Amino acid sequence: MTRKHRIPPSPLPQRRGVDPVRVKLPADGAWATVRDHLVERLKAGPGVIDGMLRDGLVVGVDGLPVAPDAPYVPGAFVWFHRDLPDEVPVPYGIDVVYRDEHIVVADKPHFLATMPRGSHVTETALARLRRELGIPALGAAHRLDRLTAGLILFTVRPEERGAYQTLFGERRVRKEYEAVAAHDPGVTLPRTVRSHIVKERGIIAAYEVPGAEPNSESHVELAEHKGVLARYRLTPHTGRTHQLRVHMNALGLPILGDPVYPLVTGPVPPDDFRRPLQLLSRVLEFTDPVTGADHRFVSARELGAWTSYESWANPSAGGQ
Repeated sequence: MTRKHRIPPSPLPQRRGVDPVRVKLPADGAWATVRDHLVERLKAGPGVIDGMLRDGLVVGVDGLPVAPDAPYVPGAFVWFHRDLPDEVPVPYGIDVVYRDEHIVVADKPHFLATMPRGSHVTETALARLRRELGIPALGAAHRLDRLTAGLILFTVRPEERGAYQTLFGERRVRKEYEAVAAHDPGVTLPRTVRSHIVKERGIIAAYEVPGAEPNSESHVELAEHKGVLARYRLTPHTGRTHQLRVHMNALGLPILGDPVYPLVTGPVPPDDFRRPLQLLSRVLEFTDPVTGADHRFVSARELGAWTSYESWANPSAGGQ
């Protein structure tokens, strides 16, 4: 039986809660040097890579700088730190709901991405919590959209992360969301919505394919209503990208503050915090795969459109 090779630990520390980039050199390739491979792979231009190597910013497994003429070694690893972008700080805190030696459950605000990706790197829930809690090994067990607020599960020990990620992959976590949208007495609720959702890479909006085999399912209930607004309880039974937003829009009840459904007006500028998407991950409920404990966590956040309707009725105003 072939043993799976372990990935060596990073010789570089995190920077502001962000891991260094790890590159594994492919087993097959005609590159003469590490430099030649990095120039082709990273597409950063030969001058950039040459500068990084000259300055000793690319290191090997021993933590020593990779020489500019270091020969290519199939299967070897190298590490370096990416340039951290200038980011607009998200002006809201992230609350820790629960913490033990295995997990951290956080209640994140709108506009804060879950983990580093694209232009959101240090202004993410993961990087912030690593810094604030002093847990460099903290990892996310699942994702929550940047525009969605609420509960996220993080793992403390890397060797246990897979067990918690499996909970979500096998749909053994009960998730309940809350949304604010228009109240339409003509929409019959409660209702289970099923459809085939497609989300293409590089395209902001997902879309439904009529007649195709459903790959998504959401249960929608009316929690309460006042005037022209209503608060809805949403229970997803699958986890497609933008699923709840797509299904609410399909019912003719697009979620307030949504810059994509029914009409793409985004992406939201990184410094615009006026009208957050009125969607909240309210409840996470699961049996801990490591300790066996039954957990139920509830977000303490409130959706601004429900608590401050007048500010939402005026497009020039708004708040969290």
